[in-house]
Amino acid sequence: MNNPRKRKKKKRKPSLAFRTNILLFTVFLLFTALILRLGILQIVHGDTYKKEVEKTEDITVNKPVPRGLIYDRNYHLIVDNEGINAITYTRSKTVKTTEMIEVAEKLSKFISINDEDMKAVKERDMKDFWILLHPEEAKKKITKAEYQKESDGELESKDLYKLQLDRITEKELASFSKQDLKTLAIFRKFNSGTYLTPEIVKNKGVTDKEMALVSENLDELPGVDTYVDWNRKYPFDSTLKSILGRTSSANTGLPKEKVEYYTSRGYSLNERIGLSNLELYYEDILHGQKGKFKTTLDKAGNIIGTESLTEGQRGKDLALTIDINFQKKVETIIENELKANKGSGNTKFLDRAFVVAMDPNTGEILALAGKRYSYDEEQRKYVMNDFAQGTYTTAYAMGSSVKGATILTGYQEGVISPGTVQYDAPIKLKDTNAKKSYTNMGPITDLTALKRSSNVYMFKTAIAIGGTQYTRPEQTMNVTDESFDIMRNRYAEFGLGKQTGIDLPGEQIGYKGSIRHAGLLMDFSIGQYDTYTPLQLAQYVSTIANGGYRMEPHIVKKMHEPVMKKGEIGPVFKEIAPKSLNKLSMKDEWIKRVQEGFRQVTQDTGGTAASFFANRPYKPAGKTGTAQAFYDGPNWVPGTVQPDTWNLTFVSYAPYDNPEIAISVVVPWAYQSSDNQMNKKIAQKVYDAYFNFKGGQ
Repeated sequence: MNNPRKRKKKKRKPSLAFRTNILLFTVFLLFTALILRLGILQIVHGDTYKKEVEKTEDITVNKPVPRGLIYDRNYHLIVDNEGINAITYTRSKTVKTTEMIEVAEKLSKFISINDEDMKAVKERDMKDFWILLHPEEAKKKITKAEYQKESDGELESKDLYKLQLDRITEKELASFSKQDLKTLAIFRKFNSGTYLTPEIVKNKGVTDKEMALVSENLDELPGVDTYVDWNRKYPFDSTLKSILGRTSSANTGLPKEKVEYYTSRGYSLNERIGLSNLELYYEDILHGQKGKFKTTLDKAGNIIGTESLTEGQRGKDLALTIDINFQKKVETIIENELKANKGSGNTKFLDRAFVVAMDPNTGEILALAGKRYSYDEEQRKYVMNDFAQGTYTTAYAMGSSVKGATILTGYQEGVISPGTVQYDAPIKLKDTNAKKSYTNMGPITDLTALKRSSNVYMFKTAIAIGGTQYTRPEQTMNVTDESFDIMRNRYAEFGLGKQTGIDLPGEQIGYKGSIRHAGLLMDFSIGQYDTYTPLQLAQYVSTIANGGYRMEPHIVKKMHEPVMKKGEIGPVFKEIAPKSLNKLSMKDEWIKRVQEGFRQVTQDTGGTAASFFANRPYKPAGKTGTAQAFYDGPNWVPGTVQPDTWNLTFVSYAPYDNPEIAISVVVPWAYQSSDNQMNKKIAQKVYDAYFNFKGGQ
């Protein structure tokens, strides 16, 4: 009998061998396909994949350049750039926080850190740094239950981080050594910059030794480099400095409120920009054309090389209309007069004075000066501070200086004409105090009214514009509401109550009273209602001086292309041409009539300024002003009664028959009880200085 098992075993052998062969054949096919695929990849697509592996990224980064220089009208350098040593850090996209801390720690051994940067380290910075240095201890600040809440979506990761910050103890923060804090100060600088943009770590007091140590160890300090930076330098110290303006520093960079505006225009976060006055107004000119360099990154984002594309060009240079030596002299005159008069017993509120000098024919500003003399509680003494920007940012009641505009408005409105006689005697309206001139002058013409500064002549002119007349004491008087608009519109033709157009930011127009009645219209006519800036006053008198053209004042005369060689001036890029904003809508003979009145003020016996100017060779014309005002300065407590005080002003031009300079002098809150005549003293000394200098020409 045959064994069934043997028969079954014999039948299985061919089947197993077949399956094995099939499996081997399949493996053979797979390996063949793989080899073919590898061959195709290497032979057909090899170059493509090789390029992908070796792929790099080129990124163009801007390099800031020094700002343009600023000169006076005679090309005396008044704002320069001073080269200084600097150390920078450039953060790559792939650098880890721990690597940055390691570099900061190494760098801290080679350089010192300024007190300013150390003080900038706040408690929050220390807490963040503690968490970075103690990750395990930081994790233990969070309970298991709180981690579970995060998993359940009840808390976010930022909530846990806030809990960690809140639970760091004072003892843990006190564990930082001086070296740790120094490392933290440097790390803050590293972390404040944007990717691939050099951030200045230190540029104040970097010694040659520090530069050498850092340069010798750059291989151990990835991202760190040395650099020649620059700062603004002022050869004439504080003279005109507030008008020149400020720039941000490399530490502060772009102001937070302007980050979006400037970054959209290609600025980096740490770039310096103009923050005030000329530096701000001419930012686009002074900023320059930034250099560009190419940073090459590998596929992982590491920096593998840099290449300069363009060197860039520093900002264009500005030449001002101002003679810096004349400016210095004017500032000294103001300082001396403030100090001399502050000692008087009737000058409790006196703390400032202003002078604006301009060419009435072109609008060029020849001097723009203001000083504030006040008691400093910390220093326990009086100190003199520059306040030149107050010439166009602060406004005051200007008094009789504006009477030229009142007379011309009277001519234009047909209520008076050249030679009109009016009787100067007190005006007493119902339920009001008498309004009068400093003395009763009797019958006077328009010229005498200017020469002797009659208030009553102006009062009667104003109420005539208002559609009425003064006929008897205690009468009730009503004027039309539109009379205020008429007078303000006429005054605006001179620049009073209107922006002058000066090339500086922040110009104010002054206060316009809102209440309208006859008494206030009369006050308006003698400069004791609306307020004006010293610059507006200068534009007003310039308009009279040049025959009726309101010239736009400007402080920049020319713009020049930059040149590399120190001391050389580049070709003119742009020259600011004189610009007339409007022509007075008044007859030429009327303007000449007021010019004659102004001449009599300073040249004829009885003129309110003749004792100061009648014998001066430059023969000025002008108009004095004294305004009864209320003190609202820095020592006034809001809510209390405003003390009475007097403002002193003076507007003038010289020579009267061929004007080349026009000035306004404003001394707010000059005295309380007796006239100290600071306005005329200052004006006389300013004219003496100018005609000695002849404008520096």
